Amino acid sequence: MKTERIGPPLLADERESLRAFLDFHRATLALKCEGLTDEQLRRQASPPSTLSLLGLVRHMAEVERTWFRRVIAAEDVPLVWSDSGDFQQAYDARDADVAEAFAAWRREIEYARRIEREAASLDVTGHQARWGEDVSLRLVMLHMLHEYARHNGHADLIREAIDGAVGV
Repeated sequence: MKTERIGPPLLADERESLRAFLDFHRATLALKCEGLTDEQLRRQASPPSTLSLLGLVRHMAEVERTWFRRVIAAEDVPLVWSDSGDFQQAYDARDADVAEAFAAWRREIEYARRIEREAASLDVTGHQARWGEDVSLRLVMLHMLHEYARHNGHADLIREAIDGAVGV
């Protein structure tokens, strides 16, 4: 599947800007994975670390699920790849099914988009159990931008190590 990455608008309100930048970063991760074999997607960045492009996709599925479904929507859903709540387990994609991982990530993005669109405002709150604090949708959107930006930096380095491709 070919990924279309649309640049965020130069003039928009806060919510539209956050939404557009988040989608831009989601598309960036997809582009970093595009055109690679399953083996290349599973390739560990720097053993013994289990971090790989596929691991990043799985991790971001967990992050999307947690912040939007568990925190904002208060859904009682477990993590996708960890019974213990350990986000690091998603990084280990050595034996992971590529199609399953991308399907889970895309599914969680769609849930997240729906939850964000249906929220009355960025001031809607949810409870982040790990922190024992309530958080706003605004904070969640900003946190997601931070997560994707940080991990897209990892993806840049991993992709370059795989086949020399830089930028997108």
